[in-house]
Amino acid sequence: MSESFTRFSQAVRQFIPAARVIDDPLRRLAYGTDASFYRLIPQLVLRVENEDEVIRLLQQADAHHIALTFRAAGTSLSGQAVTDSVLVQLQGWREHRIEQNGARIRLQPGVIGAHANRYLAPFRRKIGPDPASINAAKIGGIAANNASGMCCGTKQNSYHTLSHIRAVMADGTVLDTADSDSRNAFAQTHGALLQGLSKLRAEILAKPELAAKIRHKYRLKNTTGYGINALLDFTDPVDILAHLLIGSEGTLGFISAITYNTVEDHPDKATALVFFPDIHIACQAVAALKASPVAAVELIDRRGLASVQSKPGTPEFVCDLPSGAAALLIETRAADAWSLDEQIQQIQQLLNEFSLLNQVPFSKDPHHCAQLWNLRKGLFPALGAAREVGTTVIIEDIAFPIEHLAEGVLELQRLFNEYDYPDALIFGHALEGNLHFVFSQEFSSELAIERYRGLMDAVAQLVAVRFGGSLKAEHGTGRNMAPFVELEWGAEAYAVMRRIKALFDPKGILNPGVIINDDPEAHLRHLKPLPAADPLIDKCIECGFCEPACPSRELTLTPRQRIVASREIARLQASGEDAEQLQALVDAYDYAGDDTCAACGLCALSCPVSINTGDLTRLHRKQKNTARAGKAQWAAEHFSMLTKATRLGLGGADAMHRILGAGAMAKLSHAARKLSKERIPLWHPYLPTAASPCRTDKKAADVVYFSSCASRTMGPARGDAETRSLTEACLRLLEKAGFQVRFPPNTGQLCCGLPFASKGFPDSARQKAEELAQALLASSEDGRLAVFCDASPCTQKLKEAIEQTETGKKLRIYDSVEFIHDFVLDRLTIQKEESPIAIHVTCSAQKMGIGEKLLAIAKRCCNQVVTPEHITCCGFAGDRGFSHPELNASALAPLKAQIQHKGCGEGFSNSRSCEIGLSLHAGVHYHSIVYLVDRVSEKTAEPERV
Repeated sequence: MSESFTRFSQAVRQFIPAARVIDDPLRRLAYGTDASFYRLIPQLVLRVENEDEVIRLLQQADAHHIALTFRAAGTSLSGQAVTDSVLVQLQGWREHRIEQNGARIRLQPGVIGAHANRYLAPFRRKIGPDPASINAAKIGGIAANNASGMCCGTKQNSYHTLSHIRAVMADGTVLDTADSDSRNAFAQTHGALLQGLSKLRAEILAKPELAAKIRHKYRLKNTTGYGINALLDFTDPVDILAHLLIGSEGTLGFISAITYNTVEDHPDKATALVFFPDIHIACQAVAALKASPVAAVELIDRRGLASVQSKPGTPEFVCDLPSGAAALLIETRAADAWSLDEQIQQIQQLLNEFSLLNQVPFSKDPHHCAQLWNLRKGLFPALGAAREVGTTVIIEDIAFPIEHLAEGVLELQRLFNEYDYPDALIFGHALEGNLHFVFSQEFSSELAIERYRGLMDAVAQLVAVRFGGSLKAEHGTGRNMAPFVELEWGAEAYAVMRRIKALFDPKGILNPGVIINDDPEAHLRHLKPLPAADPLIDKCIECGFCEPACPSRELTLTPRQRIVASREIARLQASGEDAEQLQALVDAYDYAGDDTCAACGLCALSCPVSINTGDLTRLHRKQKNTARAGKAQWAAEHFSMLTKATRLGLGGADAMHRILGAGAMAKLSHAARKLSKERIPLWHPYLPTAASPCRTDKKAADVVYFSSCASRTMGPARGDAETRSLTEACLRLLEKAGFQVRFPPNTGQLCCGLPFASKGFPDSARQKAEELAQALLASSEDGRLAVFCDASPCTQKLKEAIEQTETGKKLRIYDSVEFIHDFVLDRLTIQKEESPIAIHVTCSAQKMGIGEKLLAIAKRCCNQVVTPEHITCCGFAGDRGFSHPELNASALAPLKAQIQHKGCGEGFSNSRSCEIGLSLHAGVHYHSIVYLVDRVSEKTAEPERV
């Protein structure tokens, strides 16, 4: 590390807290990874929370000549978010403001794109950019890459929908284009920059051929190089500057806020999938459709269709399509149903003029439409899942002039055959001539790298030179196309781009090597290894789509980062090259990777290839806990004894609380936890008291009630207005609705197995799940009676454990939310409450797909239902909230402020353990949704058999 870097590091530690200055090897490796196929490990990672920190950081970088790379979500594919210098991550930055009744929205760069659209949905508006990564990508990256998407076209990207921008320049100066005082001040301090832009504009206007070339290039989607169309589109140099920042990939300044002009989001939509004999006919149809009322037209070639032909929703006839066939996925949108019908008829008449092989007709059904779109969205992950271990997936995006689209596709297919890429497939946003091509690539040998070099050189010549297209249509230039920017634009335009970089960043400290790069082989350097680590994760393409769902994302590692670290550990183990580094990573991973993983599995819901990184964590725990398997087995066989001991412990703690008072109890608890080296859980006022025993021995029954071990042991907290145990509340509600309830015999010994599975004891977990399934089968009279379970984690675990067994096929297991929604509500008269309540949808409820039912129940019971933002899994993770409370605290950090702002006096969920952590970090009591329904309801109907 140089002396200059040391001084810089010391300086930034004066204003960025130590917890947000990351210099350990494990996290530098993990945090340094993005979705591209490049690997650079930063020397330092800094997490910034506000603009003042960014200003001071840039001032220090400017003073010490230290390069910075800003990172939002890291979903970029072209290598623009990696560095071997200082990586700056955004922590927070999620503020938004709706303006002009939804016509505009001001967003900080940490807002996820899909969240912005959620804020705009009540106004039937959305932001223009709609990248495929919108559920994970953040506004900072969307704007900095000028990302577009399936329906965005060339007119609704960030460049064309920009209203105002707030940016921090390379020297730390702030410019807010919405503020006239800021504009005037900037003109005084940075007159040379603005004059330089005006001079560049004048020079281009004086060269008609160059000006014509720029206008021609931006007929297409184009993110290759800087957006020099700004020099022609605007006269005010501040407006030119603002639009140059769009698509600049963090090389010209830091975007701290952006205001978009929003676009209409029509509610009525219809989708069709149309099959053509060959690419030529499909592309002719695209040209004809361009003038019709279509919102999106997606081209899929035959290899692409083959890759998803086994997926749900794919017509059976796809298997029999000829080798040259192609398909168009077409969507049309309208402001009302009548207009939509008119548009469908118009589009269908146009399609009927072409030779069609087959068609999935236009459908308005949201489920069917989503299924068709999932086929298109599944093309990239389909190849990712099928690739050989050790290879990466490369996705490129180019644009041809529409008149050359068919010829371009055929030429690309020829190049794939020539360079031996038999798995390469093509799809894309055909209306704009924008194509993506995807192929697997290994970089472990010089021969493989040479093959990749040859293909990319040939593609560059084909697209940029022969057809005058764009080598990067919407993914940003990055490192992998930086060597080809001059080839596409020519020396004259490239010289303009160099001058722009020099005007904005004279010391070259902002993301060097991206867009402007003098190395003709930059795209062949720093290639990311993807060694085999474990079959559970080997399919991972490191896209980062999993990260927003992870409860430990702000504390230690995300699923992607756990996989990155696991791969590096596996690589070092296989190579034996650095035993010291290996041991350091293994030791650090114990806490960052395993101890603070909630193993909730939410990552699998957003993963393109359905990887559940929690399975990897449970495997690691199993390997570490082999010596303790006997103890786990003893616990499984004496489970009733353990639950009784837990009740005694909770009762004892409550008695001490009653005697000592909250203050003394907290001090005693802190001291005990410190002395025990954090083995004793930390006491707090929301910890439960002991649950009172409750059972029924009714012989006649309508439903079997399995009370989870948490419900059997944990009562309400001292001071809670609710004094009944959950089991008591469930019994009252079920009986109020007319159900006679039966408990399985020996309930105290029964467990779904989740506590054992989460700690890495799968054999004991399996045994307990099988015991419970057999007990429920007997109690339910061989499946005749429904089974009611009062905790969503237990319901989900039990269903997962037995769904493939003969017992599982007989049992009808309902979570309390499902049962109340489907069978209880309509038997009750409900008097809605007015006071706002908070709802938490547990990770298990999300995985079972019953989150909407939980919200529906809450809305039947209360007029003001709040679902706090940025809360996914609560991070309590069974008992991990006791042993590692920092995980729970980090996952719920945004909760309390929202609860207070919305005025919620109470919260509801469907997991007793989760409710402990939620109560602590919200500052209000959380209860099972059962309590709410019971409180607002009266019996109205006779029971029906379920």
